[in-house]
Amino acid sequence: MYKLVLCRALHPHAMARLAERKDIELRVLTDSFRGPPMERELAAAIGDADGIMVGLERVQEALLATAPKLRVISRFGVGYDSIDIAACTRRDIVVGVVNGANDLSVSEHALMLMLAVARRTVEYDQSVRAGTWMIQHGRRMHELAGRSVLLIGYGRIGTRVARLCRAFDMHVMVRDPAFPVPRIAADGYEPVTDVMAALPRADIVSLHCPLSAATRGMVSHDFLAAMKPTAWLINTARGPLVDETALAAALREGRIEAAGLDVLMREPPDLENPLLAMPNVVLSPHNAAAPLECYEKMSLRAVANLLEFVDGTLDAGYVVNPEALRRNA
Repeated sequence: MYKLVLCRALHPHAMARLAERKDIELRVLTDSFRGPPMERELAAAIGDADGIMVGLERVQEALLATAPKLRVISRFGVGYDSIDIAACTRRDIVVGVVNGANDLSVSEHALMLMLAVARRTVEYDQSVRAGTWMIQHGRRMHELAGRSVLLIGYGRIGTRVARLCRAFDMHVMVRDPAFPVPRIAADGYEPVTDVMAALPRADIVSLHCPLSAATRGMVSHDFLAAMKPTAWLINTARGPLVDETALAAALREGRIEAAGLDVLMREPPDLENPLLAMPNVVLSPHNAAAPLECYEKMSLRAVANLLEFVDGTLDAGYVVNPEALRRNA
């Protein structure tokens, strides 16, 4: 009997797959789909667990030490910066992610933020509801067509955003050192090898790269200073990619025009965060992957990572540390 612990209940179709298995003993810590990380509850529940499913919970060495039988972690998402991968690998613990499940939803969300910023959607909604009808002050609305967008990151989400931007008749520039320049050019986009040199040409900068030591704080004071004063920053990746103090100053001083952010340094944010009070900032609560269709796809893949590991059929394409998978074969 394999013991699995889920931090949260998943889509009913995914839970049904778990219920079908007679060789699985399941514990679900909460029925709530969303909520703050449950690290204390997880630590208290995994002493004899073979596998766990986590959301934004931090999984570090101290937590792993409480679970000597643990062999597989399924992350409900594609980012894994909250998990100590090196520690997992040392312990032969396989870490799986839901690659391919949320690409469409997050890319659509990035375009939504671009459109909301371009058309001042949130401000005009508030104006109509307040009885003002038409705002007569502030920045002007814009079309997306004809604007240049710089995508930083060209993975599963970045490639979809590129296609959507091209469908809106935008000029697409791409920076991703993991992809050869000829590949990006062959896809019909302008390859960028020097981000700082490309920033003065970009009307929109959209982030689609993972959080790492190299990318943390990459949107710095110097980065923002190189952007156009009419440019917008879009972030649907990770909050710590952006120096929020520098961003707030750039927005307040008119050194860039606007921002659309699905992620922040701290989530939920402090109410004193100046970005929350800025009318030229569109915010969403890290919910780019929350549509029901995406929730189902992510749930099914997160469960599949656990069950396929148990069955010895987990594909390395869903695994962050395939060396641990090989040692568990």
